[in-house]
Amino acid sequence: MTDRRLWSYKEIAAHIRVQPDTVRSYRKHGLLPHPDHVEGGRPYWRADTIRAWVANRPGNRGRRS
Repeated sequence: MTDRRLWSYKEIAAHIRVQPDTVRSYRKHGLLPHPDHVEGGRPYWRADTIRAWVANRPGNRGRRS
């Protein structure tokens, strides 16, 4: 089943257990995937996009989210 809910920095941060500013920094440094949607200048990612990114990001070996 596809999860197409849109997540902001806040939801991503909660999912990976960091502060929203950390997620903003990841984006600034090109470590996040491109946003799936931008509204009012604010980026949003589909939950599935972020889950796939988390599963494949470096240093994630053996970590469960």
